Amino acid sequence: MPDYSLIFPNADSTRLHTLLQDKQNWLTQPKKGFLRYQEPLKKVEHLRASSCNFADDVVTIGTAEDLTSDEFLLVSDSMQNLMPWRKGPFSIFDIDIDAEWRSEKKWNRMVPQLPDLQGKVIADIGCNNGYYMFRMAEYNPGFVLGFEPYVHHYYTFQTLNTFANQSNLNVELLGIEHLPFFPDSFDIIFCLGILYHRHSPIVSLQDMHNSLSKGGTLIIESQAIPGDDPIALFPEKTYAKVPGTWFVPTASCLNNWLQRTGFREIALFCQHSMSPLEQRRTKWMTFESYEDFIDKQNPALTIEGYPAPHRVFFKAIK
Repeated sequence: MPDYSLIFPNADSTRLHTLLQDKQNWLTQPKKGFLRYQEPLKKVEHLRASSCNFADDVVTIGTAEDLTSDEFLLVSDSMQNLMPWRKGPFSIFDIDIDAEWRSEKKWNRMVPQLPDLQGKVIADIGCNNGYYMFRMAEYNPGFVLGFEPYVHHYYTFQTLNTFANQSNLNVELLGIEHLPFFPDSFDIIFCLGILYHRHSPIVSLQDMHNSLSKGGTLIIESQAIPGDDPIALFPEKTYAKVPGTWFVPTASCLNNWLQRTGFREIALFCQHSMSPLEQRRTKWMTFESYEDFIDKQNPALTIEGYPAPHRVFFKAIK
């Protein structure tokens, strides 16, 4: 574990250390769900990539020439064990992983709006397997902390970064609700595809504002509904088959939320409708995906009859 007291001098170091130690102790329990990811990781944790490329759409870690034939089979089995792959694409020792989301499309929309990442302390909220963190690594950040409460995604990142060996990237089993441990701590926060999963988006935005250092930048991307009125959809049970969806705002509604939680210089820099070209089923993610969530007779509606999702991107300053 990095020495977070040095990286985050404003953090509540004692409580944070206790929290993270509790998380690690939790992982030592012999639960089947933990062992599924821990045991394959142990078999490959000695392997290192000779080179990495984080500048292109495909995050590339190593080549097949780095491994013996037996090692390649171990890595291949490990990658399959980490299915379903939600974010990508990756090439891991020449194993091509076509994830459910074409995450490079989202990243490329953000690139023209990125603040200077070099030397900065960054949070990636809900970082999943770390695809965006690896893309950030190309810009030489000081440190990127990924907040990821799901064990599956946590171990996927740990496995990938075992190979990539990027000491300035790390993921902890934290959620957005743990941001209060980090007051005035981050130069930049990325919050991508998370806000509509929160019971109180206002509290979450306030927590992000408080965790940014003065003058810090928030890059936030969210599912949204079309329309000009400052309103949010509150689905009865599910939205696009997802039960954990609460408030789905219009762009103007999210703009107002940002303004009322203290952000300034708020800019909507991209919005687009969703598409099965960007989120779809693949051999690395074989479950239902976007086409299964949308009304097959009217693609402007979800399966429940709500407006089909758009995505909106904002940049804002503390």
